[in-house]
Amino acid sequence: MHIVDGALSNEVLIGGAVLAAGGIALGLKSLPAEKMPAAGVLSATFFVASLVHVPIGPSSVHLIMNGLAGLVLGWAAFPALFIALLLQAVFFGFGGITVLGVNTVNIALPAVLVYCICRRGIGSGSPTVAAIWGGIGGGLAIALTAGCVALALALTGDEFLAAAKLTFFAHIPVMIIEALITAAAVYLARKVKPELFESFTQSPSQGVSS
Repeated sequence: MHIVDGALSNEVLIGGAVLAAGGIALGLKSLPAEKMPAAGVLSATFFVASLVHVPIGPSSVHLIMNGLAGLVLGWAAFPALFIALLLQAVFFGFGGITVLGVNTVNIALPAVLVYCICRRGIGSGSPTVAAIWGGIGGGLAIALTAGCVALALALTGDEFLAAAKLTFFAHIPVMIIEALITAAAVYLARKVKPELFESFTQSPSQGVSS
């Protein structure tokens, strides 16, 4: 779901860069040492999953797994996903450098929103209940990401409205697939490594050190 260089207006690019910088700063502040290995794994998961993509105009369809990243990392999903996007842009030309901020916001902000919405459901109850919330989070993250991409394209100009609509509807199958994968991953994690979700016992403000 990468937007390529040259597709967006300067105003959208600048706004995206500012928002991404703020998100990365908050993410780095909220990333404890014990979460760094998980951040690396989830960054790599996004990097690999999104290598296989189907282009659709200025964007593309592919697995993202940002919902799972958000559920585990919270605000720390911003720096984790930013690194993966930067490496993809540099080594494979996916997206681009000028749109790096917008792409980061489009993918990381939904991850954080899913964390805020689903954190209590993931951290309480049985692994089955956690898996249900994980599935909701996985599908919702893709829906929100598609919406963010569509919004960025629509804000650039009316000529992108058709592409914006196509971006959202083309990702409906991806929403379903990622919901199932995320639900299974959350269920397994709650069974074998429940400490991944220890941060869910805290409020969002407690996750950011002063």
